[in-house]
Order: sequence, then structure tokens, then C-alpha cells
Amino acid sequence: MMYGQVLFVLLVIISLGGALAALLLGRWERACRTVSFASAAVSAVLGALISLEVLAGGGTVVVTLPTAVAAFGHFSFTVDRLSAFFMLTVSVLSVCVAIYSVGYTREYEGRYGPGTMGFLFNVFLLSLFLVVTASNAILFLIMWETMALSSYLLVVYEHRNRESVSSGLTYVAMTHLGTALISVAFLIMWLHTPERSFDFDAFRELGAAGLLPGAARAAAFVLLLAGFGTKAGLVPLHVWLPQAHPAAPSNVSAMMSGVMVKTAVYMLIRCYFDFLGVTDSWWGLVILLVACVSALVGVLYALMEEDIKRALAYSTVENIGLIFIGLGAAMVFQSYYLADPVANAHLADLAALALIAVLFHTLAHSLFKGLLFMGAGAVMYATHTRDLEELGGLAKRMRWTSVLFFIGALSISAIPPFSGFVGEWLLFQSLLLTQNINDPMVNLLLPVAVAVLALTGALAAACFVRIFGSTFLARPRSKHAAEAVEVPRTMLAGMGIAAALCVLMGLLSVLIVPAIDSVTSSILGVSIGSKLVNGLVLSPPAGEFSSMSPLVIGALLLFIVPAAFLVVRRLGGRQAVARGDTWDCGTPLSSRAEYTAAGFSEPINRIFRSIYRPHVEVKTEYTSSRLIKRHISFSRSNEPLFERYLYGPAVALVVALARRVGVIQKGSIQAYLAYIFVILLALLVVLR
Repeated sequence: MMYGQVLFVLLVIISLGGALAALLLGRWERACRTVSFASAAVSAVLGALISLEVLAGGGTVVVTLPTAVAAFGHFSFTVDRLSAFFMLTVSVLSVCVAIYSVGYTREYEGRYGPGTMGFLFNVFLLSLFLVVTASNAILFLIMWETMALSSYLLVVYEHRNRESVSSGLTYVAMTHLGTALISVAFLIMWLHTPERSFDFDAFRELGAAGLLPGAARAAAFVLLLAGFGTKAGLVPLHVWLPQAHPAAPSNVSAMMSGVMVKTAVYMLIRCYFDFLGVTDSWWGLVILLVACVSALVGVLYALMEEDIKRALAYSTVENIGLIFIGLGAAMVFQSYYLADPVANAHLADLAALALIAVLFHTLAHSLFKGLLFMGAGAVMYATHTRDLEELGGLAKRMRWTSVLFFIGALSISAIPPFSGFVGEWLLFQSLLLTQNINDPMVNLLLPVAVAVLALTGALAAACFVRIFGSTFLARPRSKHAAEAVEVPRTMLAGMGIAAALCVLMGLLSVLIVPAIDSVTSSILGVSIGSKLVNGLVLSPPAGEFSSMSPLVIGALLLFIVPAAFLVVRRLGGRQAVARGDTWDCGTPLSSRAEYTAAGFSEPINRIFRSIYRPHVEVKTEYTSSRLIKRHISFSRSNEPLFERYLYGPAVALVVALARRVGVIQKGSIQAYLAYIFVILLALLVVLR
């Protein structure tokens, strides 16, 4: 793996060089944008090459750093199969976003410095690579904080916007809360390593030898779930996500939603399967429960949002929930398999299938969600608004953007043969094949997870019909939309590559699944690639339950759609076609006759009103006569449940305690010195 080591060092050098060049070229905006994002694209290509080398060769790439403090262990970056997969996920989307950003950042000319954006983007990208390759807890936390700080500064890039600053503060507070919880979990593991080492190898040996007591393992599990769940956006720790992602520039939103939240998925797989060992079934059941709630809450709130980027952010909460449903199922199956490998041999295959679904959907989501955020950025670039109620009619003015956004919408709605469909199909198969687990909680939660998966799939399709229709179809509902023009070619190129990959990933899933199987087999020790892929067909490793071929589905669609078009055209060509105006009841048609985004989602709002708790306000302005109304205004808002009933009281409690404790700030300096002296004496006695 010598080439891999050289490429890794080169990746770091080019990323840092691109960041420095962005600062130096800040005065020349065009050159700054080109150089900084070109360096990011080159770094991403190098990351992809390293990943492919590891995935193809089966070895590991190790780059060791000189350690300043021996007590911290060995500082090194290691690319094994799991790290390589997530490096590839980061790389593929980063290439698309880097190309897109060259044109997108023209929006900030004369308002915000391109040098700052270029510097932070390169640092952020490098930190993503280093987070998924760090092999020491202290080094990981340093890279994790670098990722958090650089992404925070990118969120507040538009620092003259009060919303960006406020959202950034929420994000940085939540991410540091998560870091604190992760640090405590690492300390628990460190305390039980025989050699007191922070190296991940020591944590791995700790789990393999079973040296971690049950209570400590349970505490580490909960802390890791809460810490990394904060970054992933699991409910109820998701409140920062629908604030920070819309506030950030759209190229940054694509990276944060597409790949940054997946670093939490990477570390939970690493910690649970690699360090702690999955032997307790309740771990998986807890994750399943949290994931189901996250998926439902995410899609329900996405359906109500009138801000296109906030709707996409809530959709990320939903998709993270789907990924964690697969993760929880894999942990349940693995725990029962390890408890009795002979009697539960079939559960090893199901654990592998669920984990393959997790990784496949992780990669697929990074592509289609990155594409959708880039599409939303293109809409904002052309119209200068994120409000769905002020859009409409953009399909005629932004033809390429509408087609590319439509591909992303089809993929996220799990329409075959796109990548989102394959990921959810694999997830369904892993959940539907569990008939022989004699545990009431498992037999209750797994069907619930299947129902949630089906319901969220239907609601997600409705959500993106609403978003696409409100944005691109019918007539413009504002001057912004009526005057929109197509975006620069570099933006279209970045979106075009992501859209093509969404299609190809679905069509060629029979080639991708075996590669992912090599990753999961390195974690679980079970390979099911030969059972899962039969030529051009995907079929679960449990007999003749079901099977599916995305390539055949795609070929049929390529034949059926043009054939249907030709048949209809031929039949219709025999009759004269009369053209006339649409019936308008005597009133000229305008945008007021269209379905609005709020009107489209109103039936769902009524069904789930116990969750939304909508508040409706109608204001009427009268003329001189109370019988004649001059103007009626209508507004509707949904109650922010988590902010009001969870975080509001928590913040109030912290503020109240701070005021109580603040009394000691007004005391005597002599008394403070006496307190310090007494504490020092006590420490000397205890630690002598």
C-alpha cells in the first residue's frame, strides 16, 4: 500500500495548499474560486483513488505521525475497508460540489470574501477525510473538532444575516454537547484498557477480550449514541439540523447533509461492532425505536415546510432514521447470532444484509441529497428566494435544473430503478425475513419498523411531489420566479454528475453490492455477496422470498416509455387536434388558481394535527361598512414541540442555576483564596 500512503500525504498537502492559496488569492475573486475549488476536486479524486485501492486490494493504508505526548498513544491515520467506503462516499460528492461551487459562489461577489470560503471549504473537506481515518481517540477528537469548527464558520459565512449567526450558535452548542458525550465514552474505554492507551487498536482488543464490565459497556453505548446521534440529527437531538443546513451556503449544505452527518454513522459502526462488540439485543432495539421516531418526525415536518432548504434538511432527518433502522436491525440480528451461532446461523446473513442496506443507502443518500441541495441552491441563485410559495413555473425557465432536480426527487422517493429504491428495497428485505426470533420486543418492534419504513416512503413521495410541483410546475407566483434564468454551466455540471451517479448506482447495484459486502464481511466476518447477487438479479439470502433486477427494470422503462409515446402519438395523429384556452370560468387564469405548497399538504396536516398542533390566524380588514371586507390575511404555524417542551425548559433550568451560582462572583477574594488553599490541601492528602 505504498501508493496509498503517497496519495494520502499528497491529499493532505493539496488540501492545505488549496486553503492557503484561497487566502492569498482573495483579492482576485475569479482566480480564487477556480484555484480553491479545483484543489478541493483534486483532493477528492485522490481520496477516491485511495479508497478504490483499499477496496480492490484488501489491504490497509497507514500513515503514522510523530506523537508529542506518549501517554496519548500513537497518532496515525488508517484506511481499512470501512474507512475506505466512507472516504469514497465523501470523495464522490465532493467532486460534484467542488465543480458546482465555482459557479455558485459568484453569488457572493462583492459581498463576502471568496478567500474565506475557499479556505474553509478545503479545511472542512480535509477534516472529513481525517475523521474517517483517524485511529486514535485523541487524534479523532482533534479532527472531529476541526470538522465542527470549520463547518460552523461555513454556516455563518453570510455573517450579516442574523438567521445564519443564530443558526450557527445553535449548531456549535449542540455539536460541542455531542463532543463532550463522545469524550466521556472514550474515557470509559481508555480506563479499562490494560495499557491505558487511546489507540483504537487498544479499544478493539478491549472489546475482543471482553474486559469492559457490563455497566461500563452500557454507559459507553448510551453516550456514543447520544454523542454521535447529535451529529447525525437523530430525534430529539436534531434541532440544529433544520436551522444550520438552510442557513449555510447551498454548496456547504450539500456537504453537511450529504456526508458530514454520515461520519456519525461511520463511528457508530466502528464503535459498536469493532470496539464494544454487539452482544446485547436491547442496544439494537433502542436504536430501532429512536430511528423509527426520527424517520416519521423528519418526513412529517418536511411535508409542512415552505422553505425549500428546511424541507430538505428535515428530509435528511428522515433518511438518517432509515439508515439507523438498518443499523438497529443489524445489531439485533448480530446479538442473537452471537448468543447461539448454531441455532441462529440464518441471523448472521440477515445482519450482513441489514448492514449492506445501511451502507448502500448511506452512499445513495449522499448523492441524491447533495443533488437536491445543489438544485435548491440553483433555484435560490436564479430567484433569490427559498419560499416555495414564491416559486413556480421554473421548468420553462430553468430546464436543465428542473430535469436534474427531478432525478434527485425520483431517487429520494425510492422510484425504481434509481439508487434510493435499491437501498430501501434491501432494507425491507432484511426486516421482512425475521420470523424465528423468540423475543416479544423484537417481534413487536421489527413489524413497527416495517410499517414506519412503508409510511415514510409514501410520505416522502408526497413531500417531493409537493416540492417539485411548487417549484418547477404551473405558473410563476412571484416576480422572482418570472424573471429566473438558467444557472452557470459549472453548477449544471456538478448537478449533472451527481444525477448520473444516482441513475448508475441504481442500475449497476449488482456490481456495487458485492463491493459493499466486502466491507461488511470485514466487520461481521460473514460474506453474503454470492447469495445476494445472482447475475443481474438481487435476491435475499433466504430462499425464494423475492428478487429484483434494477438493470432489467431500467431496460424495460427505456423500451416502454418511448413505445407508449409513439403509440399515443400515432393514434392521436389520426384525429385533428383543436387548440384553445383552458376553461377559466370567465376569469383570466393566474397563479392564484394554482395549488400552493400549503394547500397541497393541508390534508396531511389535518390527519396529523395532534403532532403538528397547528395555529391558524385570520385577520380581516373592513371598509367603512362592516359588511364589506377589504382584505383578509391568513397565516398558519405549527407548534415547535421539541423546542418548546424539551429544550425550552432545559435552557430555562440552566439559566436559573447559572443565576444562583453567579452569586459567588460577588464574594470576597480572600474567601476564594481560602477555598483554593483548602482544596489543594485535600488533593495533596488524597493523591499523595
